[in-house]
Amino acid sequence: MTTTLAPTPATAIAPLNWSTDLSTGDERMDETHEEFVTMLNEILATPQDQQLPLYQAFLSHTVEHFAQEERWMLATGFSADNCHASHHATILETMRAVQVHYEGGDTEIITRLAEALAEWFPGHANSMDAGLAQHLKSVQFDSVSETLADPSVIQHVTMSGCGSVSCS
Repeated sequence: MTTTLAPTPATAIAPLNWSTDLSTGDERMDETHEEFVTMLNEILATPQDQQLPLYQAFLSHTVEHFAQEERWMLATGFSADNCHASHHATILETMRAVQVHYEGGDTEIITRLAEALAEWFPGHANSMDAGLAQHLKSVQFDSVSETLADPSVIQHVTMSGCGSVSCS
């Protein structure tokens, strides 16, 4: 007698838990990141056929999250086409395409993207965002008021890197 085992369902990615390991050192950035992580986990915990409203709110949050960081970059000497902002643009393009595919009937795609973002985010936060936070601190930029203590410290310098020490 031969026993056939049913296929094992794919193992879901564990939720991404907010911790000090994801902290960048900038309080406002960290608050935004914690919201990002919370919303991402809500999507992962929601049945696929009910994810779209949460995903749309998450997409809106991510648009503002990235716009916030990009305002800070521009205010502190980054060129508009820096690689950190390019990473943001790629993520948002993908997120918008995912919504279109979901609405076209691929109801698993939001979960797949959320799992991918849960894997991607720690590396992004610990490199590009932590580097940006360090840069903001070095030029005395207040991310709450979005102002520089001394605007003269930004002297027509246009950084094209990502804000991370690991990015050239």
